[in-house]
Amino acid sequence: MSDEKVRGAPFTLVSFGWRLLFALVVVLITYNPTRYSYLQWLWDSRGNHSLGPEHAVAGVALFGGWLIVLTATHRALGALGLIVLAAFLGALVWWMIDAGWLAAQSVGVIQWIALICLAILLAVGMSWAFIWRRITGQYEVDEVNH
Repeated sequence: MSDEKVRGAPFTLVSFGWRLLFALVVVLITYNPTRYSYLQWLWDSRGNHSLGPEHAVAGVALFGGWLIVLTATHRALGALGLIVLAAFLGALVWWMIDAGWLAAQSVGVIQWIALICLAILLAVGMSWAFIWRRITGQYEVDEVNH
């Protein structure tokens, strides 16, 4: 039996796509520049005094999603990796704007760009162990000292 079969399904562009989709859902449900986000729903409900258990259930579920993506990303990349990847994405966006490939003419567009970059950062973090193995052939094993 091959090593890939023993360790699980192989990492592909599709598996990265699923991670990116999950990160996008978590990020964009939490906040986006439209009126359709958890934070806007919470704000509107607070304003008209209609906060209820549905807000708590959605908030706890969303918190669970954030816990998954943030924990996986931080464990995989660490603080320095997060900084380097964020700097790379920022420089890439700057280059795309400077080249005219991306138009950042409004606050809303800049918000969308930042939210998508955040989702990409989280997706790369959730995929980093697979990417690292593909690049180096080495498996990463977390050792926790108790």
